[in-house]
Amino acid sequence: MGAQIRVYRQKINSTSSMKKIFKAMEMIATSRINKARKSADAASPYAAALTKAVTAIATQHPIQHPLLTDTSVKHRRSAILVMTSDRGLAGSYSSSVLKKAEGLIEKLRSEGREVQLYLVGRKAKSYFEFRERPYERAWEGNTDNPNVEMAVEMREALLDAYSRPFEEGGVDELHIVYTEFLSMVTQETKILRLLPIAVKEARRMGEEIVPGVRLDEEQFEQDAMFEFEPSPQEVLDALMPRYVASRLYACLLQAAASELASRQRAMKSAGDNADELVKKYTRLMNNARQAEITNEISEIVGGADALAAS
Repeated sequence: MGAQIRVYRQKINSTSSMKKIFKAMEMIATSRINKARKSADAASPYAAALTKAVTAIATQHPIQHPLLTDTSVKHRRSAILVMTSDRGLAGSYSSSVLKKAEGLIEKLRSEGREVQLYLVGRKAKSYFEFRERPYERAWEGNTDNPNVEMAVEMREALLDAYSRPFEEGGVDELHIVYTEFLSMVTQETKILRLLPIAVKEARRMGEEIVPGVRLDEEQFEQDAMFEFEPSPQEVLDALMPRYVASRLYACLLQAAASELASRQRAMKSAGDNADELVKKYTRLMNNARQAEITNEISEIVGGADALAAS
């Protein structure tokens, strides 16, 4: 019995220590979520302004641009940018993104397209490396705290692949698989087609580019009346790289907030489970101690009866 009590006591101590770690990680994630949400809110006006400018030019002027206009040529090779986390302990966050990416890969290949992979986060990198599946490039670090430089670096790599001919390993469309932050309890894994950009209707386009920000139709119509200098074509050529980077940065910020929310929720659940385990082990330890005391009393009583009988 004594050995059993020691085992339960060790389990209680180890579970209590783990509970402290879970609680600390939950508090860290909770504090960082607010920063991530503020960053996303701060970036939204810039992305929305670029969206209005690009859509105003594209819808009001007969301009052709390789990033803007979808050609009638059948797509033969697609690039997929998969955004996961660097670290675990975030529930099903990364696995949901990878599952969505696998579904997209299967769909594109069933349509006869080749697939190039670009990865964000160590989870995606280790996933495809373990399965010995090739990828073009991977970005690691700061998935829960992205910066503009990271988005610009991604833009350069993706636009370089998009501008190359098919025979030289180029791609003719690009999809992003990321997680959009809707609330502290709800995050939705989405597939976003980044290139080529098909501008059909400004409000719908703005909602896709800047999640949670709805472009005002009246304001957009006023913006569409702007005159562009030196020419709409030159303005569009200057805006498109910034536009693509802002769209990538918006997805990175949404993914960061979603990762932190998933980690906060997972750590809270782990802490609650640790509480239940401590209660369970405490109850079992008390039962073992009570059984040991009862056994000792029985031995004392038995010994006293034996002495009395002798």
